[in-house]
Amino acid sequence: MAETINHLLEVGVGYVWGLPLVVVLIGLGLFLSFYLGGLEHPLHWRGFKHAFDVIRGKYDDPDDPGEISHFQALTTALSATVGLGNIAGVAVAIHMGGPGATFWMILAGLVGMATKFAECTLAVKYRRVDANGEVHGGAMHYIELGLGKAWKPLALFFAFACMISSFGAANMFQTNQVAMVLQGNFGVPPLWTGIILAVMVAVVIIGGIKRIGKVTSVLVPFMGGIYIAGGLIVILMHVTDLPYIFYQIVHDAFTGTAAVGGFSGIAIQQVLVQGVRRACFSNEAGLGSAPIAHAAAATKEPVREGVVALLEPFVDTVVICTITALVIIISGTWTQDANGVALTVLAFDSAIPGFGQYFVPLAVFLFAYSTLLSWSYYGERAVDYMVGHKGIIVYKIVFCILAVVGAIWAIGPVLNFSDMMLGLMVVPNLTAIILLMPKIRKETRTYFGKLMRGEFKVKHRNV
Repeated sequence: MAETINHLLEVGVGYVWGLPLVVVLIGLGLFLSFYLGGLEHPLHWRGFKHAFDVIRGKYDDPDDPGEISHFQALTTALSATVGLGNIAGVAVAIHMGGPGATFWMILAGLVGMATKFAECTLAVKYRRVDANGEVHGGAMHYIELGLGKAWKPLALFFAFACMISSFGAANMFQTNQVAMVLQGNFGVPPLWTGIILAVMVAVVIIGGIKRIGKVTSVLVPFMGGIYIAGGLIVILMHVTDLPYIFYQIVHDAFTGTAAVGGFSGIAIQQVLVQGVRRACFSNEAGLGSAPIAHAAAATKEPVREGVVALLEPFVDTVVICTITALVIIISGTWTQDANGVALTVLAFDSAIPGFGQYFVPLAVFLFAYSTLLSWSYYGERAVDYMVGHKGIIVYKIVFCILAVVGAIWAIGPVLNFSDMMLGLMVVPNLTAIILLMPKIRKETRTYFGKLMRGEFKVKHRNV
């Protein structure tokens, strides 16, 4: 019976994360890029400069409502996205889709910037700040407040799917993979891995979004920096091979991948689906999860936080995921009989023997821990929306217990159900984005018009 249920769930995951969802996510991202102003709009290259000005505090005002800074909102959201998807997920995409999947992964990251901008702009526009200064925001709130009370069932469905996803893909899967890596490389008992991660998570999340923001503002730059540095070392050791690697990535993206060594040939559709699916899993553009973190930013300007948010897919997918993909392809290990974290370890080890064995487990541990922190907040806000503040403490206790369970239990059915819910979060979120697009464009034009006229108060620093 259990096997039958698991098989049905696997089929469900395949349908949810199939080609139609891929087309919708890419199509909406492309449409938003032009609908919000096209390539000449500040949302693009000038938007980058403005985003960096915002996160370094140039426009900060201590009187603005919110709980965390722009930089902390960015690192909290990146903490959720920069996870095992960047290590294991990319390896799966290359293993199943070949080098060409990298092209579609990068494209999905680039167009995902517009989607992330749109959803996080809505998150601030339709958030609620209570008398205690606590922020209540995210896709469930802009569905209800932006579209009206009649849409509340859709908002409740989103909140439920978000809560389930926080237990499975964002918690139990993370601890399960860390436990497997640490046991395989260092003989650490899975139970101890689960307990240590659960305690580390509990110490932080008990302090709410403010403490999560403080921790991620240090953790994300550190773990992202060491991973990028490690990847660049491997890539630079094969720098003369890069021209051919880039040719192979672009060529295979439009032709599929021929059989190479122990690798089976695959069709173009599989290459495209794997690339986009892994990008969406990793940067979460369109899922509606990141808006929960960005809603907590201290600002009165919705578009200002949207501009900060568009950096996430670029950092997560275009930079970090691409580095993982290049390491795997340039090492030649993608044709071997390995997958997931094991393939990434093999790729790093091929350049520097022993490096992957120690470096990748550290990265896996840090990436998984960061994902646990941010997604605990996402799930908490979902529970708060569904049942109110009284359910939060129960949620946090269950979340920490499941972190231990995930480390020691074979969790196939749970993960498949969670992955299905993760994909279904897209439906209510994109429905709201599509219906609220005119308001997003109006906010965008108004904000950038004021910016160009110099109407915003700038925080001057003494030099």
